[in-house]
Amino acid sequence: MIHAGLDIGSRTIKLVLMDEDRIIQGSKIPTTFNPLKACDQLLKGLKYDAITATGYGRHLFRNYRQCDVVTEIKAFAMGAVNLYPECRTVLDIGGQDTKAVSIDGNGSIVKFEMNDKCAAGTGRFLEIMAAALGYRYEDFARAAGNASRAEQINNMCTVFAESEVISLITQGIARSEIALGIHRAITSRAINLLKKVSIREKILFAGGVALNDCIVGLIENDLGIAVTVPEDPQLVGALGCAVISMQKNKNIMEEKNVTG
Repeated sequence: MIHAGLDIGSRTIKLVLMDEDRIIQGSKIPTTFNPLKACDQLLKGLKYDAITATGYGRHLFRNYRQCDVVTEIKAFAMGAVNLYPECRTVLDIGGQDTKAVSIDGNGSIVKFEMNDKCAAGTGRFLEIMAAALGYRYEDFARAAGNASRAEQINNMCTVFAESEVISLITQGIARSEIALGIHRAITSRAINLLKKVSIREKILFAGGVALNDCIVGLIENDLGIAVTVPEDPQLVGALGCAVISMQKNKNIMEEKNVTG
């Protein structure tokens, strides 16, 4: 059987197809203003036997396609332990939220923490700050990594932080130093969440912000621990959904064999 996992996030929609413990496809597209249309586009022409969804749009999609849904915390936990059975801590920084999750060897959740209902310290926050500094997003992390010092950023509210950045620019502070200050502020928030759930190796860093080498380096430096970034960190939640769907089917088949 082919199992599909769908992670409908605020910025991107991710899809993973699995067949008997083997990943056969992974893909993603922007969520846009019409997530259901984007889901249709992502699933068009694909064959699968069951689908499970997570993310901000999971309930919307369930009403549309009558599928199973799971929380993002559970999806990321299962995706992480499927990729790395020795994983015990998951950090996910996505478009609109940040999650830190402590898990056991089965992917069961020991404890988790999330940021408040605010874009501060997330991928969207980085995009807005990059624009305020006049950087293309792909150049933002590079500039921060090349800075000789970090300018302290006092506001993490997106609106106030943008105003603070503009004020610092008018004071003649180097853009790269402001960029590094922003990256350090985000790193500090992420580490505070990790400390609340108990930092245990192996640590997996998921979500789009895991592609930011500067953030990864700062976290590793502050923790003194190596952080593992999967080949495609944005697919971890979708993978977890596919794994959960597959396990559910196995449990059903086992129950049938026992009662039959």
